[in-house]
Amino acid sequence: MILIELFAPAGVLDQTEHQRLGKRLIDALMGTEDAHAEAVMDSARALTQVLIHEPAAWITGDRHPADPGDPPRYLIRVSAPAAWRKEMSAHAIDRLTQALAETEAKAGRDPDRLRDQPHALIHVVGIPEGSLGMCGRPMGSLDLIQHMTAPHRGAIANIPTDELPPGTVVDPVCGMTVDLNSTDLTLEVEDTVYGFCNGQCRRIFADEHGVPLTA
Repeated sequence: MILIELFAPAGVLDQTEHQRLGKRLIDALMGTEDAHAEAVMDSARALTQVLIHEPAAWITGDRHPADPGDPPRYLIRVSAPAAWRKEMSAHAIDRLTQALAETEAKAGRDPDRLRDQPHALIHVVGIPEGSLGMCGRPMGSLDLIQHMTAPHRGAIANIPTDELPPGTVVDPVCGMTVDLNSTDLTLEVEDTVYGFCNGQCRRIFADEHGVPLTA
């Protein structure tokens, strides 16, 4: 589960803008390029929530309390399993800043200031394993990937591969296309070489097929 919390000064966004920006933030974080199977991405979206906060006071050290008439400051906090934090940070900071910039542009404010000045802070916070709960029980990062992918493994196994570039395969857990020439995350099962987008997908596949991992 991923939680996106947006903090903005009261009065900057109306209810319609809340809804639009919330959807924009989810779209930005999920991304489209190099995506997992569409059904898996839909499962990930279903586990993603956005909360928008408007604090009663917003004070920064370099100016007076925030005024809706001034260019607003923003803070986004993304909470996700700690195992995902580093990889997620690599794209989340840029994409979420861009989502805010699009909102600023639509409101007639200068979107470039969000990259030129420290007007948008992005915090990606890792939740320790065992500290995230869902369905009434602790859920680790592997549990979440299992939850998102298990119902779709049959469809992933039937993804057409005829048009894939030579040397690429489909990750059998999440459906992402993997270049075998640029990854060490592979397993051979019954004379078939499988490639994986990350170590957690590899671990899930190995556990399900009784394949010991040495690294």
